Amino acid sequence: MHRPPGLSTRLKLTLSYAGFVLFAGVLLLAVVWGFLLRYVPDSDVGLLRVAPNRYVLLQVFGPAAAAAMVFLLVFGLIGGWILAGRMLAPLTQITDAVRTAENGSLSHRIGMKGRRDEFRELSDAFDSMCEQLESHVAEQQRFAANASHELRTPLAISRTLLDVARKDPTRERDDLIERLHVINQRATGLTEALLLLSRGDRGNFTRESVDLSLIAEEAAETLLPLAEQRRITLDVTGGPARTSGSAELLLRTVTNLVQNAIVHNLPADGTVTIHTEAHGDTSVLRVGNTGRRLPPELVPTLIEPFQRGTERVRTDEHAGAGLGLAIVHSIVRAHDGTLDLVPSPAGGLLVTVRLPGTP
Repeated sequence: MHRPPGLSTRLKLTLSYAGFVLFAGVLLLAVVWGFLLRYVPDSDVGLLRVAPNRYVLLQVFGPAAAAAMVFLLVFGLIGGWILAGRMLAPLTQITDAVRTAENGSLSHRIGMKGRRDEFRELSDAFDSMCEQLESHVAEQQRFAANASHELRTPLAISRTLLDVARKDPTRERDDLIERLHVINQRATGLTEALLLLSRGDRGNFTRESVDLSLIAEEAAETLLPLAEQRRITLDVTGGPARTSGSAELLLRTVTNLVQNAIVHNLPADGTVTIHTEAHGDTSVLRVGNTGRRLPPELVPTLIEPFQRGTERVRTDEHAGAGLGLAIVHSIVRAHDGTLDLVPSPAGGLLVTVRLPGTP
């Protein structure tokens, strides 16, 4: 935004300080002048000038008062310029940091010393903003790099299959079409997951009253064929747990949690439990499964994009891109909730979602 040039803040403070000092001096001289001349008689030519009169005071006090006013003006300008410079030094430091951040360097911190005041509060707020922006940008760059890598893989496989088919016309066409179909489905699912993750991060959805118990039953019914195929028992328990949010996104949240619990439930013949309940002003959803023990250091990384558990089987039709729990975390965060992952001592993982409850 183009702005016309104007006076600097330091010059404005200097002029203000000098004007205040000059005004105070004029007021003081006016008071002295008024009270002094009030009790001094007028000059009388007929009398001997053996006592002070107004004429004598005007001749003697006038030049001295003018000299004092000039001194106050110069003193006010110089003192105001120095004081304004010292007071605005932190602002100059903040301005330099803003220009550094504007050039793309978010790692710079002001770190202003001293006791709290307006400038130091602004400095701390700026440092906190830069820290959050740096973390967010790093996360976005890492996410973009991982997404590019994940999307490049199915495209490279498709190109390889097409090259082989072009060089070998006798290759079975149905097998090629089936493989390309599976690869295309995975690429499409990854793209939809990326869009859903972005939507959850933005939080731009319409809120409505949602019952987590009904969503849990719907998700369990949808994934029942997958559970039966893997000989997994789905156990849905609990009571109503109402919250405010997007029914579509919350259904995707529960579906992802239950699907992950089923796919990671190795070996087969396990159990997946889905429990909903309300605790005061909090609605709780718990999804747990049986299976192998998870290393404690692995659990915190499962909500990161493109992170997969060690039990994930990449060769079957449900091999994901590692976005399931990342999407869940994003949606729960957009609904002002919390997501907790705790490995079970007997094996498996217990995921707890806590959302603000509604009557």
